[in-house]
Amino acid sequence: MPPKKRSSGTTQNKEVKPSVKSPSPDKKDNAELSIKKHKEKDEDFVGLCMTLQVTDLVCDQAWTFWKSVQKSIEDNPDTQRRMWGVCLYVTSTDMDVASFTLTQVQKAVELNVKQFLSLVRKLDVNMDTISSRVHSVLTHLEKRYDVTLALYQRFEKTCMKIFSADSVKEKEMQHTCWTMFLLAKGRALQMEDDLVIAFQLLLCVLEFFIKRCPTGALQPLYQSSISKAQSPPTRTSRRNQSKAKPRPPEPELDVQLLEALCEENDCNPEEVKNVYKNSFCAFLESMDLSRSQDLPQASELSRLYEEMYLRARDFDGRLFLDGDQTLLCPTSYPSQAERTPKKNQPEEEALLIPPQTPIRAAMSSIQQLRLDLTSTGDQPSANLVIYFKNCTVDPTEGVLRRVGDLGQMFGQRFCSAAGPRMADTGRQRFTLGVRQYYKVMESMLKSEEKRLSVQNFSKLLNDSTFHTSLLACALQVVMATYGGPGVKTGGFTHATCGTGEPAESDLSFPWILDVFELAAFDFYKVIESFIKAEPSLSKDIVKHLEICEHLIMETLAWRKGSLVFDLLRQAQGEGPAEQLETPASLNQPLQHNHTAADLYLSPMRPGHRVLPPPECPGTPTSQGSLSQAQSPQQPRSNSLSLFYKKLYRLAYTRLNMLCSYLLSSNPELEPFMWTLLQYTLQHQYELMRDRHLDQLIMSAMYAICKVKNVDLRFKTIVTAYKTMPNTNQETFKHVLITEGMEPRGPHHDSIIIFYNQVFMQKLKNNIMQYASARPPTLSPIPQIPRSPYKYPSSPLRVPGSNNVYISPLKNPRMSPSIMTPRSRMLVSIGESFGPSNRFQKINQMVNSSDGSLKRTMEQGSAPKPLKRLRFDTEGQDEADGSKAAGESTLIQRLAEMSSTRCRMQEQKMKDDAESGKQ
Repeated sequence: MPPKKRSSGTTQNKEVKPSVKSPSPDKKDNAELSIKKHKEKDEDFVGLCMTLQVTDLVCDQAWTFWKSVQKSIEDNPDTQRRMWGVCLYVTSTDMDVASFTLTQVQKAVELNVKQFLSLVRKLDVNMDTISSRVHSVLTHLEKRYDVTLALYQRFEKTCMKIFSADSVKEKEMQHTCWTMFLLAKGRALQMEDDLVIAFQLLLCVLEFFIKRCPTGALQPLYQSSISKAQSPPTRTSRRNQSKAKPRPPEPELDVQLLEALCEENDCNPEEVKNVYKNSFCAFLESMDLSRSQDLPQASELSRLYEEMYLRARDFDGRLFLDGDQTLLCPTSYPSQAERTPKKNQPEEEALLIPPQTPIRAAMSSIQQLRLDLTSTGDQPSANLVIYFKNCTVDPTEGVLRRVGDLGQMFGQRFCSAAGPRMADTGRQRFTLGVRQYYKVMESMLKSEEKRLSVQNFSKLLNDSTFHTSLLACALQVVMATYGGPGVKTGGFTHATCGTGEPAESDLSFPWILDVFELAAFDFYKVIESFIKAEPSLSKDIVKHLEICEHLIMETLAWRKGSLVFDLLRQAQGEGPAEQLETPASLNQPLQHNHTAADLYLSPMRPGHRVLPPPECPGTPTSQGSLSQAQSPQQPRSNSLSLFYKKLYRLAYTRLNMLCSYLLSSNPELEPFMWTLLQYTLQHQYELMRDRHLDQLIMSAMYAICKVKNVDLRFKTIVTAYKTMPNTNQETFKHVLITEGMEPRGPHHDSIIIFYNQVFMQKLKNNIMQYASARPPTLSPIPQIPRSPYKYPSSPLRVPGSNNVYISPLKNPRMSPSIMTPRSRMLVSIGESFGPSNRFQKINQMVNSSDGSLKRTMEQGSAPKPLKRLRFDTEGQDEADGSKAAGESTLIQRLAEMSSTRCRMQEQKMKDDAESGKQ
């Protein structure tokens, strides 16, 4: 059931005839099951095999599979029969010889889609129970189901707004419309699981049906939309004349009607028109419907869809119309965003907020993105042109040429993934990405001009890697926006190896890196800068980019040939003072004093110093700019330094999460595991080549438990690992063992084999030291800052309080002259606050933490030294905890004050109640 087979019936061939090779259960193409050969098997199991018309080979393999997992399944007759159905499906999918569809096996064992997928995951008791092929097929199957479910739910609601009556005739028309949409989606779209394009196609189908409906069956909105534009095509003479024309006319698009549908559904009309012109018209032509003004025959549409559904071995989407149990919608609960009323909004109005369905979320995100880019053009703005002219070497020509070349590359690959008829859609998305690219570039340069009082950014603006990375990041924002709130990052998967759907049809990250042939390490450098230069990004997109950054640190930056390995080899030869990051500096706050020159203009092959001395990790750099006249310095690779600092913190966070799941009774083991992991990343970094960070984490956990005589098996580690966010089972099923030579290629196996044959062999001496009485010196635990991407708008709750929040200033570096003495120190205290010495304590804390600000004001015109151009957030010190300790003390005192105030108010209420009784 590979999803790629679904596209075999695309619109490129006009005739879609019944296929003789369709694996219809009604045709017994395969040999009949021989009951005599299966006497030793359970009779009910054999009966199920006969119902699904499987072959003897599939029956034998499925029974063997069942016996291997039987011990882990509860002994219940109903559960047993359902598990048999799952075993048959998994086996036939793995062998690619299925004689039944998903819906047929669901009906045979009485399971809906979500229940079925849940049981498949339950079967994966060992790391090799479910193959990568089956996992890939089921992943794409679940995504297609989720998309189709969301589309049908919107289809139902839209039909209620379109049709005026709920009669049998209208019901039949809705059934025909939905069946035609399913057929069009399977034939016209190469990517059926693209929610936005599929929804746009649904609007095209609705337009086709509405303008052919009697006006009396429509709601007033659509009556008015159709009556003006549709009256001429309904004339009989027009229909008769069309047959005499030498060439068939294109299906007439009712622009007014389509725009009414788009407005009602928050959809961009131009994008829908492109889908109509390039995909839907071709589908109508293939069905010989482009010349007809009549509705298509429901029976013919159903027959054609039946054929396609049987060939794909998929779920039957028509059953949504009947509320069939196999496609039962799981119970859903409103998200936190839906339950939370907006600030200062009356409670009555908050109840009127529509639920955030997948389609509504996607349309809202796209609408917001387009709104943010309304004032941005497809060419550099006047301000950008000025920045370009101020450079020692004008980058204008290079920027425009590069955008054109990358646009061609993007268009070709987008058509390869989405289909050749999606060229206009690809151009629309690239145009949005270019607008975002110019907007963010201008925002970055304006901010740095204000901070540094310079206008010559020649080195940066003439750096091709910087521009390619910035444009790739802008396009990733666009692709993620169109992918909807549930967009996935691709992950550590090997779908390109022939399992499941080809990776080319998946536009999720890191697809854009492959399109531009951009190194993941170079793309990583721009992510944080991009987010902080574009405050209008939604929380979902910011989270998506943060996940992209994590994915790069976990695996993408460690691919064979990566620049990271060259930088690391150079760093290892620099001596003790130039190590990546000394263990002593791990518990120090993460600094963000890195410049564009640090990240993009650092040497490709570092010469002398790679990192700043560890004894002064937070030393401010000397003033400077990115101008051509910048004073020469010894080459340094600050990008590698920042990369490793973030890597350490990410690695410890994931290790800590696994330990909290598995070793809560042995917390003393975590420091040993972290020390081993940190040593591996620093000194045995070659183990990361073409591997995943989590593979080293799980191996370090197992190694320490082994030498410390704590019973922790890989099976247990993997079970907990699968529950963690943003994980993929390929991480522990498909681990590089040996690189190998052509044509044999690299050899992959499970995490257990990797540990025994690679990890343990490489680190055996180091691991055994932890079993001795004098283990290695423990590495300090990294200080984990709050994500720098979440600070702009979210207030923080004061620890120990339910109703006290602190919101960061919009501009932490606001000039003191703008603020009055009252606004700088404004405290609202309720009654019964307490003794006056509390005010004295507040004054002492404010004076101690604000002394530097007072001194600055008293000194008058003494300017601060200019900091280097840095791609990070203003006031990042607050986010990662690197400010003076006075601020954290203030928060603690505020929590104590809040707690004291609550207790005193409770006591007052009790006293009032007692006095009332008296």
